[in-house]
Amino acid sequence: MAATFPLSTAPTLPLRHSAAGFSLPFRLGRPRRGQCADARRDGRCARRLPVAAAGATCGPARARRATVVAAAQCQATAREGIQDSAGEGSLRMVLLSTAVAVCGSFEFGTCVGYSAPAQAGIVSDIGLSNSEYGVFGSVLTIGAMIGALTSGRLADSLGRKMTMRLAAIVGIFGWLTIYLAQGATMLYLGRILLGYCTGVLSYVVPVFISEIAPKDLRGGLATTNQLFICSGCSAAYIIGALLSWRSLVLVGLVPCAFLLAGLIFIPESPRWLANIGREKEFLASLQNLRGEKADISREATEIREYIDSVHSLPKPKIQDLFHSKNMYAVIVGVGLMVFQQLGGINALGFYTSYIFSSAGFSGKLGTTLIGIIQIPITLFGALLMDRSGRRALLLVSSSGTFVGCFLTGLSFYFKAQGLYTELIPTLALYGILAYYAAYSIGMGPVPWVIMSEIFSIDMKAIAGSLVTLVSWIGSFAISYSFSFLMDWSSAGTFFLFSAASLVTVLFVARLVPETKGRTLEEIQESLNAST
Repeated sequence: MAATFPLSTAPTLPLRHSAAGFSLPFRLGRPRRGQCADARRDGRCARRLPVAAAGATCGPARARRATVVAAAQCQATAREGIQDSAGEGSLRMVLLSTAVAVCGSFEFGTCVGYSAPAQAGIVSDIGLSNSEYGVFGSVLTIGAMIGALTSGRLADSLGRKMTMRLAAIVGIFGWLTIYLAQGATMLYLGRILLGYCTGVLSYVVPVFISEIAPKDLRGGLATTNQLFICSGCSAAYIIGALLSWRSLVLVGLVPCAFLLAGLIFIPESPRWLANIGREKEFLASLQNLRGEKADISREATEIREYIDSVHSLPKPKIQDLFHSKNMYAVIVGVGLMVFQQLGGINALGFYTSYIFSSAGFSGKLGTTLIGIIQIPITLFGALLMDRSGRRALLLVSSSGTFVGCFLTGLSFYFKAQGLYTELIPTLALYGILAYYAAYSIGMGPVPWVIMSEIFSIDMKAIAGSLVTLVSWIGSFAISYSFSFLMDWSSAGTFFLFSAASLVTVLFVARLVPETKGRTLEEIQESLNAST
């Protein structure tokens, strides 16, 4: 659960995302093709241009030249209008490709959410102890760490589509292994396979979406990754309350099947094709994504120039992370991931049912309520991402997780002391729901957004791998140690999580930069100036 509910939303309508909100993907007021033709015939088009107006006062010859220029610009405008219409129509392929890719995000969510509703059934049927089930919950992160380390190389060598296909196949084997398990060993093996699938998908899905999306839709489409992670997790929670743990395996198999089938009908990432020199396929893929009548020459040139600039850079090394120009970004990126995990999200995600039951509340009802609130809260946070800013969301979110963990810890403290027994289940419910709501709005998605923005282009691959690995290591450490911490002190465990959230507030206020409304180049200039 490195992406930690890995949280992102997706507008499915052809809207442009901006700091002010959403707008239509075409320009209002642009003359239609017929209007330009009429304007050329009667000279009205020239009146729209200052040069034409100026020429009309300086003599017939300049006026004629100005009119010719105006007519040429009207023709260009008409062509742009046609291309915009083609681009609008081509959104079908972009949206289809995104919809197929986020089946992997949904799979990610089901893998993360499976262990909470399945705990009671597995412990009862297989006979696992709490510590053995703790291993089952946490070994997902071991597989995910391996998947995260190999995902970049796989995606660069095999391609984005083939890497997603490989992850889906591994995921199917993982689910079938769990379904057929009769003992702890088979359960662990299946969980590790699912972890590997999750680790690979956590990298390749957002990369694929960002590489196929038009620049004015990239932000909105990229958020679909986290939204579907939450959707998968919520589906596991809600359906898991109704089905046995073996039947719940079907919820994980379905997105794998859809992903495998859907990959047949979508193009490969044009940027990956250009990067490996497959020029003809690169142009065909880009044309397919933008529409048959769209002029892709400008975008294709920009992609080639970008790839040439990347190839011209010296190959970065791991030790470059510790150069002074990169240290600040590394501290921010790694620090956010550390505090994300220290806040206890994976402990609550893997053991939600157990926590509710320990507090005297229905585990099934509790997980169902969490599944219901996660999606709308995540969508709301995504809409605020470019309005309120990253820092504001992080500060509000970490403050909310502090309150949620503190209330939950208080409920366990009252239970241990025999105080206010009638309030304990309600207090635990409100605390956990508050935690999930606060986490979903900021600490879930924002660290991954900032990570993608603060590293320079030559260091992004190495730094991104480091940050992802740190996140998965933290996920393993917290999820594995949670059952032991609960045996030590249930109240103390949640008070520790709340303390970590409080330190997160200080960390964000002191060190995390605001990246809203800036280009990546402006962010780099700002970071370099501060070092």
